[in-house]
Amino acid sequence: MSLLRSLMPALVALLVASPVWAHGPTPQKVEESIEIAAPPDAVWSVVKDFGGIANWNPALTKSEGKGGVDSGATRTITLKNGGELEEGLDYYSDTEMTYLYRLNREKVDVLPVSSYTSEITVKPGADGGSTVKWMGRFYRADTGNEPAPDRNDAAAIKAMKDYITEGLNGLKAKVEAK
Repeated sequence: MSLLRSLMPALVALLVASPVWAHGPTPQKVEESIEIAAPPDAVWSVVKDFGGIANWNPALTKSEGKGGVDSGATRTITLKNGGELEEGLDYYSDTEMTYLYRLNREKVDVLPVSSYTSEITVKPGADGGSTVKWMGRFYRADTGNEPAPDRNDAAAIKAMKDYITEGLNGLKAKVEAK
């Protein structure tokens, strides 16, 4: 009985403190792909300009790149809502027709994510066409345990999915119109 009494304060403290140990946000992932009726080289010729993404992504009104396609290059993109984000290039390969980039500074009022990394890849598709895959990994805007509805996982997933889907559809329209 005395052992139970001596352990009781520790047990109560453990129960009271358990919300402090609650798990934070989990990483999310959106992966979309599209078939384009053009050879991979033709699609890559449009996609490969890291700083020129606004030329084919209708979710953007402007993009400006610095540093070309070298690792560490940056681009500033302006979304249709007027918000700007800065992204940094981590990996680029003409041979593999792929590049990986990340958000340099979060702006959760512009896009409801606190960080992201993305990869765009062009591969051969059916009948001489191409498959473009765009994948993003990210965390929601509010990384606390009880985020507001506009900063939770669902809001982050929707925003990233909408952005990627609109971009892929814009790429398809631009390349197939040539």
